[in-house]
Amino acid sequence: MPTLNWLGKDAVVNHHLKVPFRLLKDVPELGCGDPGSGNLIVQGDNLEALKALLPYYAGQVKCIYIDPPYNTGQDERDEEGKRRGWIYNDNVNSPEIREWLGRVVGAEAEDLSRHDKWLCMMYPRLSLLYRFLRDDGVIFESPPVS
Repeated sequence: MPTLNWLGKDAVVNHHLKVPFRLLKDVPELGCGDPGSGNLIVQGDNLEALKALLPYYAGQVKCIYIDPPYNTGQDERDEEGKRRGWIYNDNVNSPEIREWLGRVVGAEAEDLSRHDKWLCMMYPRLSLLYRFLRDDGVIFESPPVS
């Protein structure tokens, strides 16, 4: 069976297992709608958020749609350099990811190509997302738009 290998894979293949479980904290002043309705907005690093939600939703999700960053460098900004609209930072080279790659992957993270960095960032997240799926569940991912 074919396998996909990349620089840094050995360091991240089990990283999601090392991420600690965190408690979700209710912040009533940020909430809206009826308390206890089951709706959630989780703020924080998506890897840590997924780990916090896993005990509640493992094996229960039928469909996951993910639109990950593609590191195209096309973060929409206006003439003054400010972000326009609700656009996320499409950059796997963000300071947080660079720090994480350096800590988890090690010194070789400095030489990772764009695709290797992206794979190192996405693999632990996809591993956790898979654990949310029911037996008949699927994961859809948006392709990059050029």
